[in-house]
Amino acid sequence: MRQEKLLIPTLREAPSEAEAISHQLLLRAGFIRQVAAGIYTYLPLGLRVLRKVSAIVREEMELAGVQEILMPAMQPAELWHESGRYEVYGQELIRFQDRHQREFVLGPTHEEVITALVRNEVNSYRKLPLTLYQIQTKFRDERRPRFGLLRGREFLMKDAYSFDSSWEGLDSSYRSMYDAYCRIFARCGLNYRPVEADAGAIGGEGGTHEFMALADIGEDTVVSCMSCDYAANLEKAEGHSGEADPSLLLQVEGNAEAGSAVNKQGQAAAGAGHYDRLHTPDTRTIQELAQSTGMAASSFVKTLIYLCDENYIAVLVRGDHEVNEIKVKHALDAENLVLADAAAIEAITGAPTGFAGPIGLSIPILVDRSVAAMKTVIVGANEQDYHLRNVQPGRDFSLRIMGDYRNATEGDCCPRCGGGLVFHRGIEVGQVFKLGTKYSEKLDAKFLDSTGREQLMIMGCYGIGISRILSAVVEQHHDSGGILWPNAIAPFYVHLIMVSVKDTEQVRLAEELYRQLKVAGVEVLLDDRDERPGVKFKDSDLIGIPIRITVGRQAAEGLVEYRERRTAEQIVISADTVVAKVTG
Repeated sequence: MRQEKLLIPTLREAPSEAEAISHQLLLRAGFIRQVAAGIYTYLPLGLRVLRKVSAIVREEMELAGVQEILMPAMQPAELWHESGRYEVYGQELIRFQDRHQREFVLGPTHEEVITALVRNEVNSYRKLPLTLYQIQTKFRDERRPRFGLLRGREFLMKDAYSFDSSWEGLDSSYRSMYDAYCRIFARCGLNYRPVEADAGAIGGEGGTHEFMALADIGEDTVVSCMSCDYAANLEKAEGHSGEADPSLLLQVEGNAEAGSAVNKQGQAAAGAGHYDRLHTPDTRTIQELAQSTGMAASSFVKTLIYLCDENYIAVLVRGDHEVNEIKVKHALDAENLVLADAAAIEAITGAPTGFAGPIGLSIPILVDRSVAAMKTVIVGANEQDYHLRNVQPGRDFSLRIMGDYRNATEGDCCPRCGGGLVFHRGIEVGQVFKLGTKYSEKLDAKFLDSTGREQLMIMGCYGIGISRILSAVVEQHHDSGGILWPNAIAPFYVHLIMVSVKDTEQVRLAEELYRQLKVAGVEVLLDDRDERPGVKFKDSDLIGIPIRITVGRQAAEGLVEYRERRTAEQIVISADTVVAKVTG
């Protein structure tokens, strides 16, 4: 490819709105241009990288025996009503009507469409297992698009869906896709980590893993153990402080009972009268309490009041911990969980926000196990300007509904081996789910087994953010000069630069090398622009092609400069050896 006519509009400075380094460099290097917030055009270089990533995905899907199809982005809303996700998916689902007032959505994912397809086309166990995938544009109306390709409203995604006749078959399909994803991300040059995760809006009855590219800009927190291979995202991660009494933890009655407890009226305190009132005027937050009393935040217990679907509940966590609302929702099998407003809090506790406590509450109380392990605590008194000191969990309030309801913290003990937990930031580039019968049951996707009986198909789904990989790779592979593309997904492998297009010897040698490299099957970009050498070299570093061959003043002697972008080492070699060195 000749650079003179190629659309590569490089920029000396990044637009002010570009916060992430990947966003800045992809704009500056002429890979993408913004059309609207969260919506981008991929210019020639960006599209070449997208195609390289897509090719790797297709090769690995072929190796795993997965078949490629292409489904429509425009989906009839009745399928989403049938699955029950039309109302619960949220405002990210782009809804619209056609000229006949029929409702449609722009697909953020394709569970409904693929389940309906297989339901209509596959009816026998003999045709299972079956896994289908596509690479297609997805649409999500992000409330706050940011970081360029990392959080957009329109993006390229690979999504696959497996259909099995048994849970054992799903386990096999899941493992096959998990392994394929590991190969894909490794081939793309990513430093990544598979982590246990929450299924979110996709849902399902089995496990799920996210694949996180480690990067400081990442919006997700990766929690991992320093002593074993345990890793999870913050929504899923478990941790304990190491002080819990094992006999105390045996009192947990289980999350299933917690769900039914929401419907019961009232919860009596286990005891009363053994604590002291503490005057805390205008002291509402843990930080203010710690400052006014001189005690550590871990000495206090926060009582947070939530509206859980249609019922109010209280969640107790230690003062230095944060409630994990995902865990609470799962414990109660709830769809919606929001903090109660000030009026509701006062109606329930008899006090304004900031003074809620567990003693005497007539709503179910979920107690985090780290609270249950404390000997005495300070809690809100359910009275304005007062807290209670020397409150004892299990004596002064019930521990009947106890579990893991908080975010893990750095330094917690690993739930598997007891080692220390550490935190990293990560970019989610892929996720695999065991869906089970979540969609096949609702959309009536069944097959006849070997005895002729109808059975529900057992499903899995598997997604990769193709366009997001571009940003994740750049976040991990760049320097002060620009991008450092891994060889496998670089837009070109060699950047061939002629220093002066007016020097006939340079032009002759550059053209000959360009021809030889192309014949050898090397992807080469020839910089044949009439520009100053400094401009060409800066653009070359910015674009980040792995190898740079410079044809300059020594062209008449048959010598060129060879430079690897990643190491910046530059040597002079004979032009006769260029092809062998590049392909060797």
